[in-house]
Amino acid sequence: MSEAASTAGLFDCRDAYAQTLLALAESDPRIVAVVNDSVGSSKLNGFRTRFPERLINVGIAEQTLVGVGAGLANGGKIPFVSGAACFLTARALEQIKADIAYSRANVKLCGISSGVAYGELGPTHHSIEDLAWLRPMANLTVIVPSDPWETAEAIKAAAALDGPVFVRISRMPTPALERATPRFEIGKAEILRTGHDVALIANGVMVHRALVAAEALARDGIEARVVNLSTLTPLDESAILEAAATGAIVTVEEHSVRGGLGGAVAEVVATRAPCPMRILGFPGFLPTGSAEWLMEHHGLTADGIAQAARGLLAGRG
Repeated sequence: MSEAASTAGLFDCRDAYAQTLLALAESDPRIVAVVNDSVGSSKLNGFRTRFPERLINVGIAEQTLVGVGAGLANGGKIPFVSGAACFLTARALEQIKADIAYSRANVKLCGISSGVAYGELGPTHHSIEDLAWLRPMANLTVIVPSDPWETAEAIKAAAALDGPVFVRISRMPTPALERATPRFEIGKAEILRTGHDVALIANGVMVHRALVAAEALARDGIEARVVNLSTLTPLDESAILEAAATGAIVTVEEHSVRGGLGGAVAEVVATRAPCPMRILGFPGFLPTGSAEWLMEHHGLTADGIAQAARGLLAGRG
């Protein structure tokens, strides 16, 4: 992928989510949508028009949102519960734990506009702790798609899986990744580039930046392995061990440096294949600013990833 690809042909993954959900609903009457006054931000206007009786708007009440989803699942429906990731996860965390994960309810939680997509709205609207909250929950599958294609595949897979799922859906413009053999499977990492000097492990909107970073590193004679670890739970430990075999790992995520992708990888590396690591992400509460500015300010760019890899290999990590 070239640098040009990061500025042309950009997509909003929410469109892929909404279109896929509508298509699934056409063939499966059990599928319903539950929202918290977020029809527009979830891009479900088309779903509401086509299936008005199958879209439930509970208003701005996230705990009720999740509870209604659990009730619908207990009644045999397959509810897709959508809301801004920052509020869906934070305000309804107890309901997600007790009503969804512990109860193994067949609910699909869709965290919209995750990460720092709401940049200018500040820390109250940034969702950079959600993965740390949800990843440890037993029974809950956690997926962070990288582009529109993977978002659509994740939604299809979530609908087919009998159990609770959280899908983190960005609204940040992102390019479609080039894949030689497109294939999505829950719990399986995707190797987008082979390399033996260092491994770059990313998910979500950071994957294409990792690919651009790998190209820059290759021009310096450094061959980087690029791994798209879109499923955090269950975790593809084999892919992490293979990455560790390169001798150095850089993880990069649109999330806090604590408890997300980097934490998941570190748990495997520390106990089974120790090697130098660098975890790129956000250090804590962030200032107000555009999403792109926040990403650049914290080194979550292709240049930042490449510099982290060079530093790690030079023993400065």
